[in-house]
Amino acid sequence: MAEKIPFAPPRIDQAVIDEVTKTLQSGWITTGPRTKALEQEVETMTDVPKVLCVNSATAGMELILRFLGVKSGDEVIVPAYTYCATANVVMHCGARPVMVDINPADGCMDMDAVEKAITAKTKAIMPVDLAGLPVNYAALRRMLEKESIKSLFQPGNDLQAQLGRPLVLADAAHSLGALYQEAAPALLCDAAVYSFHAVKNLTTAEGGAICLHFPEPFDNLEIYKKLNTKSLHGQSKDALAKFGKNAWEYDVSEPGYKCNMPDVLAAIGLVEAKRYLSDTLPKRQKICQEYSNLLSKYDWAELPVLEDENRRSSAHLYLLRIRGIDRAARDRIIQFMFDHDVSVNVHYKPLPMLSFYQSEGYDVQHFPVSLDFFEREITLPVFYDLTETQQQRVIETLAEAVQKEIG
Repeated sequence: MAEKIPFAPPRIDQAVIDEVTKTLQSGWITTGPRTKALEQEVETMTDVPKVLCVNSATAGMELILRFLGVKSGDEVIVPAYTYCATANVVMHCGARPVMVDINPADGCMDMDAVEKAITAKTKAIMPVDLAGLPVNYAALRRMLEKESIKSLFQPGNDLQAQLGRPLVLADAAHSLGALYQEAAPALLCDAAVYSFHAVKNLTTAEGGAICLHFPEPFDNLEIYKKLNTKSLHGQSKDALAKFGKNAWEYDVSEPGYKCNMPDVLAAIGLVEAKRYLSDTLPKRQKICQEYSNLLSKYDWAELPVLEDENRRSSAHLYLLRIRGIDRAARDRIIQFMFDHDVSVNVHYKPLPMLSFYQSEGYDVQHFPVSLDFFEREITLPVFYDLTETQQQRVIETLAEAVQKEIG
């Protein structure tokens, strides 16, 4: 029997184990020096002014929305094709997610649909770098500079008035290391939030990072301090700041949240961060390109965009679509793969197909591109230790399954 090919096991090697062990033995396991060091590593990778590490990308996105004062009666534009966290954080704030369809070519948010969806209630736009491929940020920024769009904007507080337009908050959960016009996409956002979940390119088991790049006259260091306070119950000092002689004194300025990243998790990410751009990222990009090479001979294979004149993916996921099939056939192909010990996945069910969002009145029939993308999509395994032999077996098994369906 052939060995089972997993979908996305994390890269946990001896270097990671040693660093976590050192952290456990240090006596400092909550937010401390390793978390701050990881923030600095992400700042270097992205070239943004400040980074705050938190316990999840979800928490990071919500902190930014709450910092800006997004509330009931407001609207936030999100793609219909994304993980539920993108829209859930909008709901947490009491605002309404306004869903738009995606481009058929790459699965990213359709900017023409975004422009049509902007109203006087729009306080933020949340593009999603699907599978690690940046959206068309230049088009989004040009759109927000149009007088017709600027004149619609109605700020609800002083911070929103200072920004003077809808916030650009990127759900960059997939795209650490991706490039847009040879730079980190975070540089074209007011804030971008990466995920360090267990299956992400860089993991801390659970965690995320908020990249701050608000324009002048905003002070990103001050925003960092405010978000740090908001992530710790509104407490004026974190655990590291309270450590020392007679340093216990603190205040609570607001009823904040509890979503800081502890050092024991940051230790995992810190090892990976130091080798990410030189080792992990190129390895994943090579794996995804090899899939495209192997699949190029099949007419039924609709390959994902890995790179174009402006963008390069972080190769987080390989989203393959199969031409000429429906959802039932796609599901049978997936079952065949699992029956032959090859793990695959689907990214994602469009938000309007989820029972909660259906109950909120969303209808997937209003998002035909998202629905078609979902019904023909299969995500192939991508992880650091995936071998070329395993990749060949993935494609051979897939080709056999597709042949059974379409002849």
